[in-house]
Formats: sequence, C-alpha cells, structure tokens
Amino acid sequence: MASTRLVQVADGRTLAVESWGDPEGRPVFLLHGTPGSRVGPSPRSSVLYRLGVHLISFDRPGYGESTRLPGRRVASAAADVEAIADALGIDGFAVLGRSGGGPHALACAALLGGRVRRAAVLVSLAPRNAEGLDWYAGMTASNERAYHEAELGPHRFAASFQAKSRRMKADPAAVIDGLVPELPPTDRVVVTDSGIRRRLLSTYAAAFHYSADGWIDDALAFTTDWGFKVEDITVPVRLWHGADDQFSPVEHSRWLAEHIPGAELYLEPGAAHFGALAVLTEALRWAAG
Repeated sequence: MASTRLVQVADGRTLAVESWGDPEGRPVFLLHGTPGSRVGPSPRSSVLYRLGVHLISFDRPGYGESTRLPGRRVASAAADVEAIADALGIDGFAVLGRSGGGPHALACAALLGGRVRRAAVLVSLAPRNAEGLDWYAGMTASNERAYHEAELGPHRFAASFQAKSRRMKADPAAVIDGLVPELPPTDRVVVTDSGIRRRLLSTYAAAFHYSADGWIDDALAFTTDWGFKVEDITVPVRLWHGADDQFSPVEHSRWLAEHIPGAELYLEPGAAHFGALAVLTEALRWAAG
C-alpha cells in the first residue's frame, strides 16, 4: 500500500511525498516526468517488495499538493530531496529520473554525492547551454514550441500553459490522444496500453489539481542555467534512451554520456520516449544496487 505524507522544508514550503514497497528496503527516489506528479507510472508494490526497494516520490514544487517555489532551478531539487530524506530518517539513497525527472536526478547526483549512491536516468534532456549540442534538433514540434516560449520568459508563455493545464485537468484523456499524431509507432502502442494509460491519466490529473505552476517552472528551469555541472558528478550513472525518441532527442543522452565521468549509456533501437516505462523496473533494480 502507498503511504502519503507532507514534509515541510526549511523555507516553509510543503512537499507531498508518496512511498511504496518495502519500508525497510533500499531507498530510491523516483523523480517524475514533465508534466507529472508523485502518482506517476512506477512498478507495483509487489515488484518493489521482491526487489527489496523502498520507493519514494514527491510532487515537485508547483505540482499537485506541493507548494510552488518561484524561480526554482533544476538544482533546487537536490535540497528538496535531501529535506525529504532527512524527514524520513534516510541516510544514503539512489535516484531514478524519467524524462523531465532526469535533469533533477542528475542534480541530486551532482550536489548530494555524499548521500546518492547511484543515479539512473531515462530519456533525459541535456542542459540548454550544452556546448556542441544542437538542443532542438530532432525534437517534436510541440516540445520545441513550448521551450521556445519558455525562453522568452515567464510572462510570455505562462498564460498559454495555464490554459493547457485547464484542458488537461478537464479531460486528461484528450491530452494523451492529442500526443498520438506526434508519436512514433512504438510509443503509440505504449500509451494505448490500458494500465499505462490509467497511470498517465492519474498523474496528469494530480499534477494540475490546482494550476500549471509546476509545468511552467519546469520549462523555465530546463531552458536556463541548471545551477550545477554534470561534469562534477562522481557517483555511478546509467543512462537509457530510446533511439527513436523525439520528445527528448537521443543526442541529449549521448551528450550527457560524453560529459558525465564514467556514465554508461544504453540506446535501445526501435524504442522511443514512452519506451522508458518498460525499463523502469530494470533501471530501479540497477539503481538500488
């Protein structure tokens, strides 16, 4: 059974935290996608028990039940994860980030190296200022448009994101259906699976329970300086990317693999962005060590 609690951090904000699996197991923080929430896709509790894993997820600031942190950077996730770990009495832990959670998992690996044992990162973006990377190359039109809007500043695109969030809250299924024309065939198969579709609907509904603030702040954070350098990561990192991904183009993970010391990169031919859901359990097994 999942366990939910609210954790208050030093600046007075509240973070909504969910945990599954074996409470005595090896702790792993799951950093959700963009947009997303603490109730996003994850292995079942029975699987987590078999793996001996205590899985912990939380709504990033501005999503779901967590207080917004205006102007947050990707690096801000490290302090929030550390605060949750302290509140739960956890010393060392691993991190697993999927999609928009990838950069935030890397922040933990870079800034909490004394506590983070391993970092598994699936279909992540690279830093916007990544030298030698054409950041938008191969990216689907809707994502390119959204990030271009974010680079114009919060006042230029917040209204459009708020309007999108209201539509998503009113009819999450329509949002998934709207993605289908841009999805490669392998991703279309994934998102039409009834179990995965239910989890995606749940996470979108929870993410936009109050507003689109979390989504807005994620986009701003991804397109500005992250607040740390991936070259400073010293813990083991495993990257996975579907070779046909167009939401987070595969060249982003190739760039990360070249710049994170000792990072392992697994490219899966024929898989795309949502193919990361199929490898969550194996990524979790590796992260837990």
